[in-house]
Amino acid sequence: MKGRIVVAMSGGVDSSATAALLQEEGWEVVGVTLQLYDHGQAICRPNTCCAGKDIHDARAVADALGIPHYVIDMEAIFRTDVIESFADSYIQGRTPIPCIECNRTVKFRDLLGFARDLGAQALATGHYVQRAEQGGRAILLKGADPARDQSYFLFATTRDQLEFLRFPLGGMDSKDQTRAIAARHALPVAAKRDSQDICFVPDGDYASLVERLRPGGSRPGDIVHVDGRVLGRHAGIIHYTIGQRRGLGLGGGDPLYVVALDAASARVVVGPRSALGRRRIRLERVNWLGEVADGPVAVEVRVRSTRPPASAVVELTEDGGAQVELAAPEEGVAPGQACVFYQGARVLGGGWIVAADQ
Repeated sequence: MKGRIVVAMSGGVDSSATAALLQEEGWEVVGVTLQLYDHGQAICRPNTCCAGKDIHDARAVADALGIPHYVIDMEAIFRTDVIESFADSYIQGRTPIPCIECNRTVKFRDLLGFARDLGAQALATGHYVQRAEQGGRAILLKGADPARDQSYFLFATTRDQLEFLRFPLGGMDSKDQTRAIAARHALPVAAKRDSQDICFVPDGDYASLVERLRPGGSRPGDIVHVDGRVLGRHAGIIHYTIGQRRGLGLGGGDPLYVVALDAASARVVVGPRSALGRRRIRLERVNWLGEVADGPVAVEVRVRSTRPPASAVVELTEDGGAQVELAAPEEGVAPGQACVFYQGARVLGGGWIVAADQ
């Protein structure tokens, strides 16, 4: 027996296969599922994770594997650290990424602490990233399958957390391999489809959620062209994000895109696609996983989870932030999104976008 390992079991095929794989390798596996919602509200949520049915599925998998399974009520903490933060960010004209905050807080902070309390030697998740050893310490790498790589969402993982974490699926070449593991162990979720939506916004209507949590927090204002012309009115900046083209309600003419959101003046600034490009990005709350950096470091960066890596230079600042200079302009650089640093397959960390200039 290799020792005790806690597996974060969301009820999906990835975490279920992770538990089966580790048990097969000789670990004493303990499954833990986070309850993030009131069970009565969660049980009918489709296409999400950590909902009522998912808790049932996780328990069924644990029973099939013959491993102990715990459910931890994290509803209050999740609401404060993830949902409330999400709403505040939208009010401020930012485009938040709640999945990163969930990983950073309830999973890799609170769940990791619970795993230690259980006497575990490690905490494992079903994320598609890789952990390796270099120079006597753990480093973070992209997942082997580019189509499944989740490193963008784990940039905030600290060095200490990495020492304790394991990602058994990171080396898989495809999702088919994961499903094959689940099928080999006759797990009841082997054919379960992936969650797709933000778990607490299953219908994709972010604005309605923000309005419910922060009534009156977003006020109407002007839609303004970059040349200063007022083109129309909007019902609140929470309905817009940088790079948006559709749904502006401005009629015909040349295509216009959201270029900036000014929360202080309640203005939505629009312009041609050429106005979207940004080369200089300012970051806050940087998590640096590289070697000591005494000056500029050549990296590749991703400014959105769907964007390919782009050549850049990053320089850390004394206030815990960083300045990023891109080799070529990137479109859709939005405050509230993450800018993640890479050197080849290695993840060097990242930070939260505060501002960007041409």
